[in-house]
Amino acid sequence: MTGRTPQRRIRGTLVGVAGLMILPIVAPGPAGAQVDPAGRDGMIRSAVSAAPDEVSRSATVRDWQGNVLREGTNGWTCLPDMADQPGDSPMCLDPVWMAWVDAWQNKKPFQADRVGFGYMLQGDFPTSNTDPYARESTPDNQWIENGGPHVMILVPDAIALEGLPRTPHGQGPYVMWEGTPYVHIMLPVPRKP
Repeated sequence: MTGRTPQRRIRGTLVGVAGLMILPIVAPGPAGAQVDPAGRDGMIRSAVSAAPDEVSRSATVRDWQGNVLREGTNGWTCLPDMADQPGDSPMCLDPVWMAWVDAWQNKKPFQADRVGFGYMLQGDFPTSNTDPYARESTPDNQWIENGGPHVMILVPDAIALEGLPRTPHGQGPYVMWEGTPYVHIMLPVPRKP
């Protein structure tokens, strides 16, 4: 027995795993590359720019209607920039995050059954830190105009969120969408080169 509480062990494990995920964020690729979102090749380039090459090279690539643009083999799914949103916001998601996306898009309940990771290494579209469906800033929704590149972490137990900031305006990880089924940890990282 190490004397550490279960909460500290969970947090320590998450920090260690997140640190390992950040190390490969040195894969080549044009930062903020502008692509033709209507073209298949452009959507694939956009989608794979969201994650380290070690993840995206073997990931399935889908468009936002669910059409497979490229088959993958590693269980990850990459999605291109959302053309109807400002910013450059492609993402690569593991299976836990793909279940989350389905729940979020369809306003269904969601509970992670294990830790999940998602990459958005080009940045994010403007969003609220408190309301998953907000479309504009309000005095109390902690609006994030430019979220910047980040790793997203889902946890199956809210105890792992203890001690993390609830505001996006610091320099480190923070909790997004607390009090909703879509709560997750945001971990800011350098932009993918």
